[in-house]
Amino acid sequence: MAFEALDELLDESLELPIGGRTYKIPAPSAEIGLRTQALINAAAVAADGGRVDEQVLGDAAERDLYREVLGDAHERMVADAVPWPALKHSALTAMVWIAQDKSAAERFWNAAGDPSRLAPNRAARRRSDAASSTKSRGSTSGTSTRPAPPRGKANKRRK
Repeated sequence: MAFEALDELLDESLELPIGGRTYKIPAPSAEIGLRTQALINAAAVAADGGRVDEQVLGDAAERDLYREVLGDAHERMVADAVPWPALKHSALTAMVWIAQDKSAAERFWNAAGDPSRLAPNRAARRRSDAASSTKSRGSTSGTSTRPAPPRGKANKRRK
């Protein structure tokens, strides 16, 4: 068996619907992907209270990261007067796609970037709790613990 062409195996774009139009976000270059990954890792470290590599953040600040992660779609969004919140959400979704995968980006997109909407809802938690509510069987090893003596007898021995 031979290796198939990778570009035929990978889905290398992201399609985001905004205002009745679909914007196709192309896969970033290796350089942009690596820089985006470094930025997201730095943000995670900072969120956990760790020390962040200022070089990584400085490099990201010098470049237009949203333009880079959106590729050609950025220009079309600006020309179509896409509102800022939609452009920003699109760029952040593309960053999630770059750093993780398409399914994570889809969850982020559909949650409108709200972390509380990313968590499973109460009904889903109840369904998963129901599966684990079955009592476990007791030990079948044949051993048992020795019962504690009644409290009254223990006090009499100490006297």
